[in-house]
Amino acid sequence: MVRVSRTKPEKSHIKLLEIQEKRMQGKVGSFMETYKRKSFAAQERIYFWTASIHKWQYLLTREENKQEIVDSLKYLSDKGQVTVYSFVIMPTHIHFIWQQHMLNGKETAFASFLKFTAHKFLKQIKVQGLQNSYCVNKCNKIYEIWQRDSLAIEILSRKIAKQKIEYIHANPVKGKWRLAKDDLDYYYSSARFYETGIDEFGFLKNLYEVFDGN
Repeated sequence: MVRVSRTKPEKSHIKLLEIQEKRMQGKVGSFMETYKRKSFAAQERIYFWTASIHKWQYLLTREENKQEIVDSLKYLSDKGQVTVYSFVIMPTHIHFIWQQHMLNGKETAFASFLKFTAHKFLKQIKVQGLQNSYCVNKCNKIYEIWQRDSLAIEILSRKIAKQKIEYIHANPVKGKWRLAKDDLDYYYSSARFYETGIDEFGFLKNLYEVFDGN
């Protein structure tokens, strides 16, 4: 298992990705061309990928919803459809670094993940009587769980891989969140895997090994 020393993410990179998230929320208008939003993700390429809940609602604060994300990643990984290198589950959004290998029937594994988790979350929301918060005025659907603004950034170097992994692991302890005192204390993250080499979730692979040739 290849591990790197624990270093703080570069402030410039953290700032850039904070701007990215604000832009996804519609709070800022400009964005560097390097990080231009795209939802298409080619097979066998590795992407930093972000998806957010409709109107950035706090749907993912519930433990069962976070576990649903983990279970879905495990399922797709076990089927050989994706490789997951890093992740974090936040109250309003998720960040992954992953790679798609094959279609899940007629759709991409990424699309299957969003569709399946949305279905599970919607069932729960209806039981709670909260479905009106997720209503949309669109011809092809009544409710929207995941916003249609997923972000895919291809990772082409070890340097970029390190930046993205550090940003993912810093998410729960930075900015307004403060979900834990240390990134290793936040359970729904790959931080401990990169520190200890122990995969508690059963689907993680070390991204540094891809670039180091191990």
